[in-house]
Parts: sequence; C-alpha cells; structure tokens
Amino acid sequence: MSNLSELLPAGGGGKQVDFVASGTLPNGRAVVLKSNGQVEVVTQTTISESIPAAGEQTFNSTGETEYIKVKFDPNNSSKFVVIYRDNNNGGKGALCVGSVTNTSISFGTEVIFNTGSTFHMSLSFDPNTSNSFVISYVNNPAGNKGTAVACSLSGTTASIGSQVVFNNTGTGETSVGFVPSTANKFVIAYKNTGNGNKGNTVTGTVSGTSCSFTSQAEWYHTTIYNPKLSFDTNTADSFVIVFGKDTATKMTAMVGNSSGTSCSFGSSHVINSSQYSASYQDVVFNPKAAGQCVIVYTPSHGTVVLGTVSGSSISFTSPVVFNAADTVQMGIDIDPSTGKVGISYRDGGDSNKGKVIIGTINGASISFGSEFEFESEVVVNNSLSFDPANGGKFVMVYADGSSQLGTARLGQVGATVTNLTATNFIGISDAAISSGATGSVTVKGGVSTNLSSLAIGSTYYVQPAGTLTTSAGSPSVEAGKAISATSLILKG
Repeated sequence: MSNLSELLPAGGGGKQVDFVASGTLPNGRAVVLKSNGQVEVVTQTTISESIPAAGEQTFNSTGETEYIKVKFDPNNSSKFVVIYRDNNNGGKGALCVGSVTNTSISFGTEVIFNTGSTFHMSLSFDPNTSNSFVISYVNNPAGNKGTAVACSLSGTTASIGSQVVFNNTGTGETSVGFVPSTANKFVIAYKNTGNGNKGNTVTGTVSGTSCSFTSQAEWYHTTIYNPKLSFDTNTADSFVIVFGKDTATKMTAMVGNSSGTSCSFGSSHVINSSQYSASYQDVVFNPKAAGQCVIVYTPSHGTVVLGTVSGSSISFTSPVVFNAADTVQMGIDIDPSTGKVGISYRDGGDSNKGKVIIGTINGASISFGSEFEFESEVVVNNSLSFDPANGGKFVMVYADGSSQLGTARLGQVGATVTNLTATNFIGISDAAISSGATGSVTVKGGVSTNLSSLAIGSTYYVQPAGTLTTSAGSPSVEAGKAISATSLILKG
C-alpha cells in the first residue's frame, strides 16, 4: 500500500446516505440540503434587473394609509408583513401578511393589532425563531404610552398577543430590533417625551405571543429625534442607533451593546457637523461585512454614509448624494444574497413621485446607478425590504396618490445568485441521480472517491457555481482535503 487512498473501496469511502434528488444530480457534484429533506446540486443563476418587476397590488383599499413599514420573515420563504395606521378605520394599527410568488404579490386579510389611534410604528422579525415578530408603537388614547405586541405568522394571517406597555410616560418615535445572537430577545429604542425627549432603550423577551420588559436605559440625555436602530448580524450583541440631536438636529450615531437584560453605550458621534436639520434617517447593517452599516438621511437631498463600528465607537465615510433634489420619507434595506442596497424615496424634484435607487458597496465606498420610478403620483411613507429567499428581489410599500391607498410593488435587482449558503453543503453525489429518484451522497466526514484532478494535500472549497477549487468563494465553504487525485476527505 503506497498511500491512504488504497484503503478505500472503489466508488465511495464510507458515510453514504440516500437522498431524493431535487432536479438532476450529476456524478461527483457538490450538493446542498433543502428544507424539505431533498438535495440539489450547487448552482449559480444570473437574474436580470427589473424595477419595478410587477404591477401594483393594494393591501389597504380604504384609503389614507400612514406610518407604513414592511419586513420579510428571514425564516419563512417569501412571506412578509406590512404594518400601517388605517386612517379610514379610526387610525387603528393594522397589518397584512404578504406573499411573493414569482412576479406577483398577494395579501391576506387585514388584522388589527391596536384598536386605538396608533403612531410611530416599527417592526422586526426574530431571525432565530420562525414566524415570530414584534411591533412597537405609540398608543395615543392611552396617553402616548410606548407599547409593544408580540405576534406570530400563520399562513396568510397573524396571531396577535396582548399589548404590553414599555414606557408609561409620553413616548415619541420607536424603533425595534431583535438580537441576532439570542433567540426571543429584542431591543426598542425610543424618544421619551415624558422625560425631556431623551433617548431611551428597553430590552424585551418574547414567549409565544407574549412579551415582557426589563428596566429602561438612557443613551442620550437631551432632546433626540426619530431614533432608528439596527443590529449587526456578524457581531454578537452590537447595534447602532442613528438620530437627530438637540435643536440643530445634527445627524448622530451611537454604538450600543445588548448584554443580558440591559444595554450599554459608547459616545455619540456626529456624522457631518456641517449639515444641520437632517432628518428621515435610517440605518441597516451590511450582512456581508462585520461592523459595516449604511446610514441614509436628508439635509434636503438624499444622502448616505457608510459607518464602521470598532468596539463602542463608529467612524464614517464622506457623504454620498444619491438624489440632489429634495428627498424625504425614505426606506432602506440590504439584500443578504447580493449585498446590494435598495433605497425608496419621494422625489421632491420630480413632482413627489416614488423613486427607488440601487447602491453597490465596494469595500469602504458606495456607488449608485440610475434611479427608477415606481409610482408616477405623489407617494408617502415609503418602506422597502429584500426577500432573503430570492436573491435581489424586494418589495416596496407606500401610500399611493391623493387617496393614499396602501400599495405594494416588486423590484428585482440584477444579480448572480447561488443556492449555496455557509451551512447547507451536505456532501458530494456518488453517481448521477435523476430528479425525484433516490441516490447515494457521500456526506460530511466521509470520503468522496469519484472526483478528478485533485492536488494531493490541498484543501478544497465549494464555489457558488458548484465547482471545487483551492481558494475560498463567497460564502466560504470548505469541502475537505485531497488524499489522492480522485479522493477528498469531506470536512465534518
């Protein structure tokens, strides 16, 4: 025996498991495990850009829809929730569950989550618990108390839990985000109008459709405006709050850390000291770069900066203007598949029409293409969210025209997408398997012996298109180490 590969029988090296093939599986190809228990070959697909990608779909046809927000459920394929204030229904807090199928949107029946007059709403899904989300809002008849409700998706509707007050004094704008590193835990940032308009947070815990809170924490001691919160999915417990501060409303950011039942904060950092009266701010972390966030705001024109978090501090790039005209009511999100940035907004330089623009992050810089018009009438309350199950696809929601009907449209960013993730690689097929047939796959920890042209001793990685090379791709997925020109010990 001259090398280790002679210990292995021809056609496989142990740890073979039978799976049903979803699509045809060629011999000796990397495969991934699907949520239904079937396997499919690792592939990469190019999708053409289409903005908007489909016609309008109404989710509130009674008119005058305000405070609109939309979020996709990261654990429930192509399902999203829209929350809004239904002014033709007494200003009640309402939601609709939406579904995306190819290039169409459908909605379930409206569900009321607050029967009183509802303002300053925010929405967040738990990335660790399927179908679970929280809405924060201000309940006006109850004395502008800061209130939250835990909800659960079920098909095309939602189950609503009991309302829980997190701030008994006056409350202004709210922003809620789940802690990515801890299931069922979330943080709400808000303006405490009952205590000098200071910036406060409160930490909450979800159990089913119930939520509970710990004591408040103060993160800014004088007047703040419109706080927006976003967690870094790549850095445990780290988040950023952006807000206007003091009477000059300088755009400001602060790094927070969620630890146990409380939050701690670094110092505040003014984004651009020469710009005053900035507003309509929002922030979202880049899922493809730890510590990097995108901040959008308007000192009259649409502007973004990239923020870089280091410990409890944050630094910023120079501002980049994406719309030189008056720009308000913006929505922002980042596609977890492509890393593209989507911003929807009302363009005051073009009759207040609805526009959307796509940005590309390259290291410490961001650039934008041409803007797209998604609504030729006046729009208000824009919000945008990417579908994590379909690379480059996003939903825009807004109040449409003079009647302010609640409306949604799809968009599709041009993208090259893969079905490979950092965790779904399962192994290598032992032979060609027809779609729907059962066949053998050498899984992690086994030895695949039906490959070719491997360099002995080299570590191989699965590429987004399904090939094996000695350089890591994106995502970085290690396949294993070559012990012969045809055999690979699969890591696992």
